[in-house]
Amino acid sequence: MQPNWIVLSLTLAYMAVMGLISFSARRYAKSAGSFTSGGTRYHAFLIGFLLMSEFIGTATSVGTTQTAYKVGLSAAWNVLALAIGFLLYGVLLASRFKQLGENTISGALAKAYGRPTKLATSIIMIFALQIVAVSTYAGGGTILAGLLNVDRTSAIIITGAVATLYVSVGGMRSVIYTNVLHALVKYIGILVAVAFGLSQLGGLGALQERVPERMFAVDAVGWPQIFAWLVAGIGAVFSTQYVIQAINTVEDGRTARQASFYCALLLVPFGICAALVGVCAAALLPGIPAIQALPSLIARMDDLLAAVVVAGLAGSLFGTISALSIGAATLLYKDFYLSRLRTEEGASSLRFVRIATILVGLIPIPLAIFAPDILKVTFLAKSLRATLAVLVLFAFYAPHFGSPRAAVISILASLVLTIGWFLAGDPLGIDNAYVALVIPLVVMAFAQARKNAMPSTEPATSL
Repeated sequence: MQPNWIVLSLTLAYMAVMGLISFSARRYAKSAGSFTSGGTRYHAFLIGFLLMSEFIGTATSVGTTQTAYKVGLSAAWNVLALAIGFLLYGVLLASRFKQLGENTISGALAKAYGRPTKLATSIIMIFALQIVAVSTYAGGGTILAGLLNVDRTSAIIITGAVATLYVSVGGMRSVIYTNVLHALVKYIGILVAVAFGLSQLGGLGALQERVPERMFAVDAVGWPQIFAWLVAGIGAVFSTQYVIQAINTVEDGRTARQASFYCALLLVPFGICAALVGVCAAALLPGIPAIQALPSLIARMDDLLAAVVVAGLAGSLFGTISALSIGAATLLYKDFYLSRLRTEEGASSLRFVRIATILVGLIPIPLAIFAPDILKVTFLAKSLRATLAVLVLFAFYAPHFGSPRAAVISILASLVLTIGWFLAGDPLGIDNAYVALVIPLVVMAFAQARKNAMPSTEPATSL
């Protein structure tokens, strides 16, 4: 089987257009601040599309179809959980983050809990973003391997190298413009994939006849898994670095809420369509590895349809990596470089943030080669952010609950115990997302109980 050069050429042409857009945005990234913020204000619908684009990368697309191939439409809960998260984010946090004026999650938590919490938050957030990058590379490598007819390892290395070059060009402004176009093409691509799959089967009715009835059950994946996805998804939305960066590019709190609601509205049909593609693949291509569900379906399309779907997947891959890399680089710049070594922005600051963007783009490559279950790896990163989500809610709605030291302990304990629980295979059937959720609740509650038990004349500074 030879590479499909027509599909490859059209996809490369699409990416060349994205490169031109990114290069044109370079002139607005003249400082580290403008590189990480975008340098202007944007419309709510544009930012809603941007937020959606960052959450529907190849890890979500390939991962959802992979899971749907095995369990059916209930795999869509993986994306629907994000939609619910953005609804709640719009109601509870969007305007508050905008009014706070901080474009990092660590800076927001530092307002309530101090510098140690700021540094601990940066560590866990950078780690979580790198995990998402691992799953993004793995999903992109899977698609590229089928397209180029190369092995998966080579595809991941190619993906990482190209994406890293793409990321470091135009900063946040290029991410906004290119990701909106990526999201549009990606949306069209998933609709094309659904239409193609159903047409191959003879319609939705024929699909239902070809697969077990449980594949269309709302809860086939299991309610424990659904609730775990909700915890992890809502936590990810509440505490992800690039969500805060995007929200801070709008005019005011009202616009921030609108952007969140637009994103939620756009996520629902995408999640359902991605899962439906997996079910179609199960009916058309029984017996293949689940991770090959979407690539194998693409391989059955004619050149033009395949080019649309692959272009959307490639675009979302590079767009997601851009957002992840800029998010991690912003944290490194603001929390570790600027606060210790510089008091003002300059050429050296811009150079640092560009180099940091490249480094955080390259580090996940070797790890992605050993990531067989994309959705599980992505889910771990969401779980880790559930701890930060709890602390964010405390910071805005109960700032005196617990203590700064307890907040630091919560973050560090969650980093160790949640990953340990994941690596142990989620013992006792308890998902690692629940571990990440419970740890800050228990630690902060214990700190509050200690404070309440202290005589009023003693300072309540210890855990």
